[in-house]
Amino acid sequence: MVGVVSMSAIHYYYHQVAEDAVPYRQAIFTVLSKLQILERDLELVLAAESGTVVGATMVFSREEAKMISEEVANLGLRQGEGQRFGTIVEQILQNLAQNNPEGLQYLQRMLEFSGLIERGLDDFFLLKRDALQGRVVAESELETAHAAVVGRIAEAVKFSEAYAARLDQRYRDTNERIYHIIRSSVHVILVVLILALGLLFFFIRWIIVAFQQPIEEIIQQIESLGTGDIDRAKKVTIVSRDEIGTLSRKFNELIDSVYGMTVYKKIIEEDSTLDEVYQRLGEVFSRELGIDEYTIYEVEGNKKEMRVGYPILSGEELKCQPDILTDCTLCRAVKTGRDISSFEYQGICRQFVPEEGVGHVCVPMMLSGKTGGVVQFVVPMSGERPEMDQETAGRLFRAETYINQSLSVIEAKRLMNTLRDSAMVDPMTGLYNRRFLQDHGQQLLSGVQRRGKQLGLLLCDLDYFKQVNDTHGHDVGDEILKELAVVLKNSVREADVVIRFGGEEFLVLLLDVEPTAALEVAEKIRARVEALQVRAGEVVLRKTISIGVSEFPQDTEGFWQAIKYADVALYQAKEQGRNRVVRFTPEMWAQKEF
Repeated sequence: MVGVVSMSAIHYYYHQVAEDAVPYRQAIFTVLSKLQILERDLELVLAAESGTVVGATMVFSREEAKMISEEVANLGLRQGEGQRFGTIVEQILQNLAQNNPEGLQYLQRMLEFSGLIERGLDDFFLLKRDALQGRVVAESELETAHAAVVGRIAEAVKFSEAYAARLDQRYRDTNERIYHIIRSSVHVILVVLILALGLLFFFIRWIIVAFQQPIEEIIQQIESLGTGDIDRAKKVTIVSRDEIGTLSRKFNELIDSVYGMTVYKKIIEEDSTLDEVYQRLGEVFSRELGIDEYTIYEVEGNKKEMRVGYPILSGEELKCQPDILTDCTLCRAVKTGRDISSFEYQGICRQFVPEEGVGHVCVPMMLSGKTGGVVQFVVPMSGERPEMDQETAGRLFRAETYINQSLSVIEAKRLMNTLRDSAMVDPMTGLYNRRFLQDHGQQLLSGVQRRGKQLGLLLCDLDYFKQVNDTHGHDVGDEILKELAVVLKNSVREADVVIRFGGEEFLVLLLDVEPTAALEVAEKIRARVEALQVRAGEVVLRKTISIGVSEFPQDTEGFWQAIKYADVALYQAKEQGRNRVVRFTPEMWAQKEF
């Protein structure tokens, strides 16, 4: 902008010099040279003695005087916006008056001088010629005519020189103005450059602060994500509201989300049971994601059954048909192993109980290539068509991310449960072993004591079992033990616990029994074992069983002491002839300490 303004000003002053001062200066020099020639011719004619010289000089002088008029007229023509020679003088003068009034005055005056000089020359030359031809011409009259022409020429010279001096001054002033314009422009441009450099410096600083610093912080946080060392205190600083500010804010939200998932995963890894993990996952859905209606289902191992992990709901409260709990293959998400959404196709799953204004999204939990569970979300529809709003879609996406984060922990805990269950189960009979009693005995006792009930203990032992192994082999003995395990499990309730205590000994724990109820159950077991027939090749074997009974805490406040009392009663049953049930009494235990 500074360059355009300065060049426009320079062009304006240059135009004044080039179009006004220079042409006038050149015309003045021409006019002065012609006037000098006329002065010389006048002096030559004044001293001439021959009419021939006077005639020739007169012709030449007239041409010179005419050239002065033409030079002045041509100058006015050039200043009159391209008017041709011979156009109306008033139009030329009008144009000059608008563009250069001083030049107009010079032209008008010079035209007057030119006319006077031409007439004076004619008068003088005519008098001189008459004098040379012998006509009577007074000397004073000739000198007067000569002096008049010379005076006019002198005035024209003086006037031209004065105007030329003014043109020179004007030329110098214009040059000075141009010089000042150039110098001022240079100074202004330098100032502008300094300001531009300053602005560039601050802009670069702003770029560093607004771009480089957040990007470096983002890179550091990405490195932290790679190493797992996430620090929420080192968030990206938001210094602007532009795209970088939006990026920083979104990245901070991502860090919060990743940090929350990391902390969540550490917490569920420390939880003891799968139900606690399901509860944690459900709390994330409701508390952090704002999803209120959901159900976490768990597929139970290799069974076709499925149970509700969280929240605990009755069959009437489920959003699906209760049949899926007994046959999980009815669940489309379990069967296909992919997300099932009624927003993609309404009525896609026949097991979902339809409700007006709501839809469902079922996300399978894939464990080792199989569906280990399903998380069902029930969300409202937006509008008449089955569509999901963007906010709900974002919540479900985050929920699925949390589910994926939980899969490794759920799989590990399920595997640990499987290993722990296998370590606590006798592989031959399928009953719990002594380790189960060591790990879970205290929990069973705590429940009985909290409810104020009795725990019946039946210690069972097959009679003469060693003879079976010695006579028919261990395979037959194992078959008898398997059949006995079936009889024991079928003789007690689902809540009761049957344990292979060792060899041919079995311990039955009857939870929350009334007094004398343990004896009744023991007698039922004895009778069923007595009626049991086991085929060993061509031989049918029949065995009997002896059972010792005690109760906790009626007999003792020590659980293992109650088992010992049952063992004492079992010993008494053996001593009394076997195939019988004996209830422990204090007289059987003569020792005062256990």
